[in-house]
Amino acid sequence: MFSQGQFIFAGFFFVAFVIAMIYAYRKDLALHKRFYKGNYKILIGFGVFIGILFLIKVFFKR
Repeated sequence: MFSQGQFIFAGFFFVAFVIAMIYAYRKDLALHKRFYKGNYKILIGFGVFIGILFLIKVFFKR
């Protein structure tokens, strides 16, 4: 379906993209620490909410 050249290009693109994202994140790390304090609480809350929805789905399926 894909040629070998396309797979090679995709691999190089993925590696370059990850490197660029790491560089950009490290460059803005000081801003992230200052403006986005406590974001882990929102992430945990979101995970709990998805878990509750999953439990409701399993409970009402039976």
